[in-house]
Amino acid sequence: MTVNKNKQRIIIVGAGFAGIKAALTLSKFNHLFHITLISRSENFCYYPTLLRTAVGGDSKLSIIPISKILKQKDINFILGSIKTVDKKSKNITLENNSTLEYDKLILALGEVTNYFDIPGLERYSHAIKSESQTYNFNKLLHDYLTENHTTDKNYLIIGAGATGIELASTLPAYLKFLMKRHNIHHHAIHVELIEASPTLLPRYPKDFTKIISHKLITMGVSLKLSCKVINQGIDYIQTNNEKIESKTVVWTAGVSNNPFYKNNQFLMNNHDKVLTDIYLAADDNIFVAGDNANTPYSGLAQTALHDGHFIAKNIIRAAHNKSYLPYKPKKPITVISVGPFWGAVLWGNIRLYGLIGAILRQLADIEGYRNILPLNQAIMLWLNNFKKQSRKCNFCDITSLKK
Repeated sequence: MTVNKNKQRIIIVGAGFAGIKAALTLSKFNHLFHITLISRSENFCYYPTLLRTAVGGDSKLSIIPISKILKQKDINFILGSIKTVDKKSKNITLENNSTLEYDKLILALGEVTNYFDIPGLERYSHAIKSESQTYNFNKLLHDYLTENHTTDKNYLIIGAGATGIELASTLPAYLKFLMKRHNIHHHAIHVELIEASPTLLPRYPKDFTKIISHKLITMGVSLKLSCKVINQGIDYIQTNNEKIESKTVVWTAGVSNNPFYKNNQFLMNNHDKVLTDIYLAADDNIFVAGDNANTPYSGLAQTALHDGHFIAKNIIRAAHNKSYLPYKPKKPITVISVGPFWGAVLWGNIRLYGLIGAILRQLADIEGYRNILPLNQAIMLWLNNFKKQSRKCNFCDITSLKK
């Protein structure tokens, strides 16, 4: 690969929201930069709709080929993962031991699941944070019903954040669909949402979480608060209060920063985030974005998009001999779906509930898709949400899920 020496070499590691946004922003100035984007996956995972894929939605809504996003963009894509960075020599080494030099390095590696050393949890629980995990969970639901001709005794979702709440509220409808699709006599569906804290969404206002709690209860979801998981076996979990039988346990509760940062001696704060300055720089010419950085709203897609754009704009400014601008956090809008036609919105001091919340949740995806795809493609992808045949049995119909 030949690199124009007159161009700055920009390496972006991680093709999530922050990495993709930074790459697309910089690509508008490809006469100034040679851009390399590195990802361990060939696909971009659009997390806001990944949960819908887990309960029978079209995987095309959440799994988007990176080649499609980068089409006709002057961006060099490498399938791989970073192992080390040499900050003095300004180069990185990948897992295949190849080495790349950079002038500016943007790290947006995302988080990893944290099981908090709870015995059995990593082995027996399920997650829905990747394409393969989503496939495996969807297959678990299908296979249990078709092999046993009944539902599991309990469907347990551990962690009452946004993901846990949305899954708990959509899972019963999908199980009913599967029973009808396979002519299985209807059986009771018992979904329990388990949370170690005394309330749902512990970081959010109490009035907001109280209304969401009430809505879940009216939908038949059991809430177990102040309930800590101690261990898990093949067909049960043990909490501080009781033993609960289940072969369908989903862990949505814990994440940790990517271990790459500690392994490469980056400075971390008490919350396991990388310490950065007012320009999101963690070292000379090294920037950290999205879930990894110690910003106020780290961990959210909106924040990752904001970070990726911010870093890219500052690199563009510097290329035009302008000074960096300081980082200004952007408070995200919280939109949580609770069932198909009800949502909760927290927008500053504004609270919205019900159908308007559900509509805003759907509209939010247009903005999300628009940040990674041309507007016409973003709208077409978004409209696929509303196809009458959007829900399938992915193991009996022609499947859109790939292992």
